[in-house]
Amino acid sequence: MVPIDIQHFAQGRTKARAYFCYLFSKNIPNRLPSITENMIMPRLLKIKADLENCEGVYLLDHKGVQVTPTYTKDDQIDDDIGKIRADRAYYYRAVREGRCTITDPYPSLITGELTVTASAPIYDEKGSLKYVACLDMPLAEVLKISHLNKMDTFFGEFFKFAYAAFSFALIGIALLLFTKGIESFFEYGISIGHFKIKDVFEATILLTLSLAIFDLSKTLIEEEILGRYKEHDISGPHKTMVRFLGSIIIALSIEALMLVFKFAITDPDKLIYAIYIIGGVGILIISLAVYIKFTKLKIDET
Repeated sequence: MVPIDIQHFAQGRTKARAYFCYLFSKNIPNRLPSITENMIMPRLLKIKADLENCEGVYLLDHKGVQVTPTYTKDDQIDDDIGKIRADRAYYYRAVREGRCTITDPYPSLITGELTVTASAPIYDEKGSLKYVACLDMPLAEVLKISHLNKMDTFFGEFFKFAYAAFSFALIGIALLLFTKGIESFFEYGISIGHFKIKDVFEATILLTLSLAIFDLSKTLIEEEILGRYKEHDISGPHKTMVRFLGSIIIALSIEALMLVFKFAITDPDKLIYAIYIIGGVGILIISLAVYIKFTKLKIDET
């Protein structure tokens, strides 16, 4: 497997999960009275037969203990009966989320190749968890299932080039701001003997904005162009938004601090305007915290 396969899996994960959820919901009985493994396994084996390259299927009980053999493509592994799978992602994620899930790619114990496990919780008529049905598929087959069509590919490449153009333009702006910030030290003659807070803050604003814009463009290049996503983190457009709002908050905070010093010396009656900016910064910080919280929750659920 190459890194591009990981990127394709991340992009097509939703499609793959929807496909496996459809298979489970169509074939596996759920929320029925007195549901047993004898009612489930024939249906699960039917799914395996319909999927030509399925590596194996098996059933876990409500505690995560495997209660059936692992039925592979040409054989069955009876030694797997009784093994505890409660620490596996395909068990605890399905139980925690109460729906069909698929795991990240991991090395298969059967073939040694990278595989993905789809799992679905099965409940009785009272809503109590009874079993978790599991299905192993090679990553290559999952990529075929979730393949992108020509329109997806076209717009994917178009947006990638667009992001590249904007990113390099932002880098150019960041370099200009950085150069101007350095020049301001010489323009104002900032030194120990000639020191004005106003001049220092103006230079600091330029350098801080330069750093924030450069960091934003770096994030765009890494995630939108190179496809370097981080698990268990805010990524993609969410991370870009956080970086952008963070840049605004930093710039406004520095501006408000500069105005406090300026008005405190020259015109104390105008300090209220600096307080307004500080209040706005506080609202932005609270809004950003709420955005991060709900965005993180949404990412954890996918």
